[in-house]
Amino acid sequence: MSVVWKPDANAPLWDSCEVSGENGPFFNELDIVHIKQNGPSCVPTTLAMLARATGANVGPEYFMRRINSQSPHTWSKSLEPFGMQLAYCNQDLRRLEYYIDELLAYNDLFLVCFYSSTPPSDPDEKGKLCTAHIVTLHKDMIIDTAKHGQSSVCLANDYPRLDRETKRIFRVVPIGYPRCL
Repeated sequence: MSVVWKPDANAPLWDSCEVSGENGPFFNELDIVHIKQNGPSCVPTTLAMLARATGANVGPEYFMRRINSQSPHTWSKSLEPFGMQLAYCNQDLRRLEYYIDELLAYNDLFLVCFYSSTPPSDPDEKGKLCTAHIVTLHKDMIIDTAKHGQSSVCLANDYPRLDRETKRIFRVVPIGYPRCL
């Protein structure tokens, strides 16, 4: 008898067997304080917010010396001294609005990367596809380093850029978690 395999059109962002107990939520008690980014520094600024929430006294400059903005593995490695690492979530190019309720149901800490404009199918002559941005989702709040004042922290369902296409989604996990980068 042959086995018939069918591809699954939709995978959960995080596999259901890894949702509760020793599999999370992991960082519900963090007090993440917004830092406004200077220039195109959303990744190091976001990582600095996470590190500071653990009690460290570091700024974006600390991470600028340690990461490549297009290499999430370096982001994850740079968080290790603060007891954190990143794990990829299952996702595709859909708009954030299609994922947000599922992310909120996990009630945990995520980094959500999205394209700032609709990505073309090919990069330009310099090899650039388009700009992207990263925000922090902690429980039900989005913290955006590109914003300031009241618009820097908002309820996830009220975030004005939910119509952007997803680039990457990471769950922030404890150091050594089996699924980490």
